[in-house]
Amino acid sequence: MNKDASERRVVVGVDGSQSSYEALRWAVRYADMVGGTVNAVAVWELPGLYGWSGPAVDMDVDEEETRQKISREMTEVLGAEAAGSVRTHVVHGNPTDVLLRAAEGAEALVVGSRGRGGFTRALLGSVSQHVSQHASCPVVIVRHEG
Repeated sequence: MNKDASERRVVVGVDGSQSSYEALRWAVRYADMVGGTVNAVAVWELPGLYGWSGPAVDMDVDEEETRQKISREMTEVLGAEAAGSVRTHVVHGNPTDVLLRAAEGAEALVVGSRGRGGFTRALLGSVSQHVSQHASCPVVIVRHEG
């Protein structure tokens, strides 16, 4: 991901949840105010990949599917013109680790207050909580009023 020091970057985590869509809208408005750019980061991780066993999976299939989905979502959430100005990155790995790395040197890291975790009650906001405690830049956590 582009980490040019002269550029004011706003990094936003996008996972398909309504909360992340609100975070994306907030990031675009903020970047416009500060004259910056938006890097939308979608992180994918295969369930069971690090466990005892996992299904035989073609890892490229998930990444390509995620790339297509994020492109559609950007247009649906922001409109075609605004979506065209957002740099999208699809990264395989742990969401917290990937977002923290992507936000190094950024103006801000923006995340939704809730994601699409498998155990919604148990992990509610686990990524947003972790990045808020460990990011090297300001973190904005956007709530979805729904």
